[in-house]
Amino acid sequence: MVDHAQQLADRVWQRYDRKQRLIRYAVLLATLMLVVWAVRDIDIFWPWVWDAPNQISGLGGRMWPPSAAGLNGIIAALIETVHIATLATFLTIFLALPVAFIAAQNTTPNRACLWLGRFILVSSRSVNTIIWALLFVAIFGPGVLAGILAIVFRSIGFIGKLMGEAIEEIDRKPVEAMEATGASKAKVIAYAIVPQVMPAFFAIVILRWDINIRESTVLGLVGAGGIGVILQGAIDTFAWPTVATILIAIIVLVLIGEAITSVLRSKVL
Repeated sequence: MVDHAQQLADRVWQRYDRKQRLIRYAVLLATLMLVVWAVRDIDIFWPWVWDAPNQISGLGGRMWPPSAAGLNGIIAALIETVHIATLATFLTIFLALPVAFIAAQNTTPNRACLWLGRFILVSSRSVNTIIWALLFVAIFGPGVLAGILAIVFRSIGFIGKLMGEAIEEIDRKPVEAMEATGASKAKVIAYAIVPQVMPAFFAIVILRWDINIRESTVLGLVGAGGIGVILQGAIDTFAWPTVATILIAIIVLVLIGEAITSVLRSKVL
């Protein structure tokens, strides 16, 4: 008994056994090899990398001090950017909610609708907003309409997916109670499901509006309207003081959007 107790006392506690450690080391080694392979596969011109601090310093010197010329045009473009994000978010609500209901397992009419809804959500989230903007600029031409549609088609996947997950996580008891009384499918959704997901709905929409504000600032780089149009023009003409002013304006806009969304989320949640 004494020897057994001594053996137990001499044992060193280890979080993982030998097999688990070998698996962890193998995964770590494989990850390291993948990173090294990826870095070697990327064509990087290293002299430019080493010269980057000098280039950044020179660019910063050309940007300072920011220029106030054209400030009225910058403010007007910022307002247009907010309009793009707000209209796109508003339109997305009417398109994403039906997709969310058919993509949720507990509200979809059938399996075909379920997979259709999920296909729409995956397709929307798989394509970046800039790619959507390029497509709509090619279809409708440069302007605000292309920017709004680009954000709408990107936002459908975001709002639809999160709302679908919120619908699937509802409490089933109110639904079962209404179904037991013979309520129709529409009434079950309106009175048993919608009230439960409303807080999540407002939080998701507010969050997406904040994201759309940020995304709409760069749509102009591909001709889809907003502050990005002026930014691209200033960069093309080497008007670096104006570029600095535009960047500061974008940062201020994003900070204001962040403050507004924080206040709204605190009111909703």
